[in-house]
Amino acid sequence: MARNKSKKKKGPTYMMFNVHYENGDVTSNRRVSSELLDQTFGDALEDLARTALEDQDNEIAHRSGTRRPKIIAIVQV
Repeated sequence: MARNKSKKKKGPTYMMFNVHYENGDVTSNRRVSSELLDQTFGDALEDLARTALEDQDNEIAHRSGTRRPKIIAIVQV
């Protein structure tokens, strides 16, 4: 009797962004969960990504004690 192949559960999906800061720094391939980028309420993808990345930066700043400069541009990779 043949057995059904077990399906692997897929983990969360991510979108990648390059982030440009006002002091000239660039961080590449920053991941943002697709769940955070839900556009059902009409928000623009860039605005949702900016909010998620600022939250990530705030958490990093809290842990390291060093503030990140302000984000000036976000580019989807």
